[in-house]
Amino acid sequence: MREYIKIDRLDNVLVAIRDLPKGLVIEADGDRIELLDDIKGGHKIALRDISQGENIIKYGYPIGQAKVDILKGQWVHTHNTITNLKGTIDYKYSPKLVQIAKRDGLTTFQGYRRKNGDVGIRNELVIVPTVGCINGIGEMMLNSFKAEVNPQDLDDIRVYKHNYGCSQLGDDLENTRRILIDIVKHPNIGGALVIGLGCENNVIEEFIEHMGDYDESRIKFLMTQRVADEIEEGVKLLREIYEEIRYDQREEIPISELKIGLKCGGSDGFSGITANPLLGEFSDYLIGHGGTSILTEVPEMFGAETILMERAESEEVFKDIVKLINDFKQYFLDHKQPIYENPSPGNKEGGITTLEDKSLGCTQKGGKSKVVDVLQYGDVARKKGLNLLNAPGNDLVSSTALGAAGCHMVLFSTGRGTPFGSFIPTLKVSTNSKLYDLKPHWIDFNAGSLLEDKAMDELLDDFIKFVIDVASGKLTRNEVNGFKEIAIFKTGVTL
Repeated sequence: MREYIKIDRLDNVLVAIRDLPKGLVIEADGDRIELLDDIKGGHKIALRDISQGENIIKYGYPIGQAKVDILKGQWVHTHNTITNLKGTIDYKYSPKLVQIAKRDGLTTFQGYRRKNGDVGIRNELVIVPTVGCINGIGEMMLNSFKAEVNPQDLDDIRVYKHNYGCSQLGDDLENTRRILIDIVKHPNIGGALVIGLGCENNVIEEFIEHMGDYDESRIKFLMTQRVADEIEEGVKLLREIYEEIRYDQREEIPISELKIGLKCGGSDGFSGITANPLLGEFSDYLIGHGGTSILTEVPEMFGAETILMERAESEEVFKDIVKLINDFKQYFLDHKQPIYENPSPGNKEGGITTLEDKSLGCTQKGGKSKVVDVLQYGDVARKKGLNLLNAPGNDLVSSTALGAAGCHMVLFSTGRGTPFGSFIPTLKVSTNSKLYDLKPHWIDFNAGSLLEDKAMDELLDDFIKFVIDVASGKLTRNEVNGFKEIAIFKTGVTL
């Protein structure tokens, strides 16, 4: 295995691929460098002397500046580096669009074609409470009904619990309603029972008004305060939905119908070298065949946002990206929080130093395709191609938002590991082989082999097949483990 990698020719740091001891002499750029510190794998080494106030360059871009003079061979991290990020910025549209070559490969999967023309990759029956105080009622209905279900008829049956729907106002109430409606109408959901209490802000009558068109044979509603035995009534409605969806069959679907969410969590120093570039290559492949990918985690675009702005397909989209970035920065400032309070402790332990360091690695999940649209929280994707979505970095909140935007699955890169899953398949891609070997019950695919000299083209072929298999019914680890949850973004007051 190589000892280090220099990501871009402009970089003034190297990234250690494995733990390197103090005193080791390495050769880079025709120079001999003696390590002045122990360097953990994923962490940075000064390629040359860097003066106080000078930019630290990684991925070819500044990731911050030196707090003190840094000597060649020293460890470069939070103790001697500081972010360059401050407040909101004025930007200028300077497009740099790249023509992406269409890559040959698999172009169909086995999915479910819905009556309205939408396509799903799962056929699930779900219970969705409009308010958190009846989560337990939904669980009782599920437990009573499960014994009647042939497991081979459905991909899953469960309650999607949450804590909201009451004591909410304004945007929070609207966000709760929109996300729950998006889940109920998601094409991975063959049928849904929506249960309400009767006195909550998110009352069923208004929920239905906001639903728009829906299949009344597959989506049903129950107000629990209005019936004597809500469990009996709920099970009766579940039976009706089950009989409607149990015979649905998969059919061949072009991948142009596939919508993929791009997400990372528990990142490390290898995220921007292995897993995120792999996701970016897949995103470009899918878009090249007419499909859709959605990139979110807006705070983790800070410091790399100009790269996305340069890829806006029009000045209108550019302006939407600027608003997306500056509005989210203002959200931090309005709450009197620094916009750079990221990366997390786990990120730092894995070798990520500043938010710019994290963002430049994170945005690689979006590949090189042009940005065609910017979605607000709760919006469903309207245009094929690469979309940006307004949502935070929090893993479960952003993954839920990706599903609500219409994504069939989330491709989730991680260098630290995480077991969770959203209401859509959440396919974990490890950035390093150590994690993949340690947590095979969490991780679906290993991008760490790129550090072991496996070619990107070869790994991409394997990954394309893996994603197509998941779209065609192969369960992800979170599905096998039964780890499926939702989380809704809360920004305002609670009554």
